[in-house]
Amino acid sequence: MKKTVLVIGSGGREHAIVDALSRSPQVGKIYCAPGNAGIAKQAECVDIKVEAVEALADFAEKNDVDLTVVGPEAALAAGVADTFLSRGLKIFGPTKAAAMIESSKEFAKRLMEKYSIPTGAYVTFTDYAPAAEYVKSRPLPAVIKYDGLAAGKGVVVAATYEEADAALRDMLLDASFGKGKVIVEEFLAGPEFSFMAIVSGENVCPLAIAQDHKRAFDGDKGPNTGGMGAYSPVPFITDEIRDRALNEVLIPAAKGMVAEGVPFTGVLYGGLILTADGPKVIEFNARFGDPETEVVLPRLESDIYSLFEAAAEGKPCEPARWSDEACLGVVLASEGYPGAYAKGARIEGLDDVEGRVYHMGTKLDPEGNVATAGGRVLMVTGRGADLRAAHAAAMNDVERIKCPTLFHRTDIGRQALS
Repeated sequence: MKKTVLVIGSGGREHAIVDALSRSPQVGKIYCAPGNAGIAKQAECVDIKVEAVEALADFAEKNDVDLTVVGPEAALAAGVADTFLSRGLKIFGPTKAAAMIESSKEFAKRLMEKYSIPTGAYVTFTDYAPAAEYVKSRPLPAVIKYDGLAAGKGVVVAATYEEADAALRDMLLDASFGKGKVIVEEFLAGPEFSFMAIVSGENVCPLAIAQDHKRAFDGDKGPNTGGMGAYSPVPFITDEIRDRALNEVLIPAAKGMVAEGVPFTGVLYGGLILTADGPKVIEFNARFGDPETEVVLPRLESDIYSLFEAAAEGKPCEPARWSDEACLGVVLASEGYPGAYAKGARIEGLDDVEGRVYHMGTKLDPEGNVATAGGRVLMVTGRGADLRAAHAAAMNDVERIKCPTLFHRTDIGRQALS
């Protein structure tokens, strides 16, 4: 009998998960809560918010859902996995306690310190004055991170003391992300890359490596965003570096979580940097990265349902198989993002694209047309024999999409292409 799956979330990451599940011969019915205009073409969207954990569990019970897959961190922080597990429902995603590896930078830093996982030195502050004094005593650039969840925007790499001071005031005095702590961290130099793995206790199944682009504009200029594009594979990450990252970062982190009494089930995301001393951790996330998922999962040749189910049942999964093709994705974002932006602009040309387009922030307008509904709106992906071909395919499709309020970067993959 075919399996019924519920995916929690409404962005491009969830669209990529739904798309991958739709290719599984084991999967019949897919629900997505709450979903979006693009996801609605591949799954039945259900109007339940991601933090409404009891309502989500009620829905899973009522509709005989075999497996629930959690996309966003907000659902994990709300304890969705705890609620499902307490009701005997199978779920792919960590408990609230295990998700602290993302929801608390301090927790993650202490874990890395204790289990000798390579990362930058750090100091934690709850008050503005001592934090400002410490930053002024240190060389630039200054890395300042909000301790809790901040939708990918709680990190500032300040090139001047004025920028650093503004970030500290924003996080500690104005409490822009809520009342909390900041981490002031050693600046690490080198190219960044994203290394995700499906984890169940001490079982670690590595996924393909990707690199995303955080800055809003070409040339890595402008403010940090949740990600303006990504690509996979990453040519400068050799098999040797990958193996080092797996054995020095991801496996020790999984074992450390078990040793701490908070075993992890789900996707462990390592935001890593290749320093002169080897790979080091910038951050951990407790779920699939976004936009990396949209370029990693299209390359997956294994049955994703089998990988998810094995992890949810506490079993080791088979090594994942990958296409040799490259995949590159370009985000179309609303003008003003990551600041204030308008919604409701009509998007045309989606039927003319040749590759996969993942909807990140869309809705149907009263006339039934796809319209903008978020800061990041679409992820246009291209595939090819190499990254140059994948970039050309993605950019050709970007040109086919018409919407006056959207902007995008043209240089995704530039580190690898150059």
